[in-house]
Amino acid sequence: MKKLLFQFDTDLRPSVFDTVVAYDGGADHVIGHGGLTPETVGALVEGAIFTRAPKDKKNTAIFIGGSNMADGQALLQAIQNRFFANFRVSVMLDSNGSNTTAAAAVARLAGSTAIAGKKAVVLAGTGPVGQRAAIMLAMEGAAEVIITSRHLAQAEKACSDMKARFGIQLTPAAAADLKTRAKVIDGAHIVFSTGAAGVELLKEEHWRDHPTLELIADANTTPPLGVGGTDIMDRGNVRHGKLVWGALGFGSLKLALQRACIARLFEQNDLILDAEEIFKTAKEMA
Repeated sequence: MKKLLFQFDTDLRPSVFDTVVAYDGGADHVIGHGGLTPETVGALVEGAIFTRAPKDKKNTAIFIGGSNMADGQALLQAIQNRFFANFRVSVMLDSNGSNTTAAAAVARLAGSTAIAGKKAVVLAGTGPVGQRAAIMLAMEGAAEVIITSRHLAQAEKACSDMKARFGIQLTPAAAADLKTRAKVIDGAHIVFSTGAAGVELLKEEHWRDHPTLELIADANTTPPLGVGGTDIMDRGNVRHGKLVWGALGFGSLKLALQRACIARLFEQNDLILDAEEIFKTAKEMA
């Protein structure tokens, strides 16, 4: 029986990246639907859950993508609301690669040194990757996790959204320029840059002689990188006494993780892969 993966995307056009990884993860066919909302997804879910016998339902699965994490989370809830008894299929949420990218990066950081009790700052962390990375750092026992944004209201909303979803308190901070970003990392042990492509959030001079900083990760692959003086290929490289992970340095784990999670969807018909399960898998693989 063919393994069918239905790619439910909140953006108008389903991600080509996610489609390729889905095939590499073991799907026989990937069927993409774009522009989906909680109001329009119902009939598609019913088509997925009513068409195969109970023993065969594990061969049908759903992947939720798109650029907006809040929209993806709402879509996941709408999908789950349609499930009942054994009329369900496994689902994975990875809007904008948020769960797999964040999980891979934090797993690499956690494998480099202990995170428990440390202070972490997620620069430009109001996007999907930044929010999930902040939560995962907190899950690893970080004493404080700060999410920064150019605008305090955006950082506050991101922290509020994550508190509502995970019950974990994060700290919002406004950091609109290099000077304020250099200030907000005072006393930090971990910095993870998750800003927009091609935007430098810290210069090398801001972290080179930092007295407490131990770990740096940067999710940016487009020059200039988010953290000046680092390299996209850094794989726990030591730079000025700090361990540095670049986007391609932890990117291989991200890709392997996404493939592995896709494969898991076809092992049973009642699996929900969101941040917690994906991060658990990342730590096992790392």
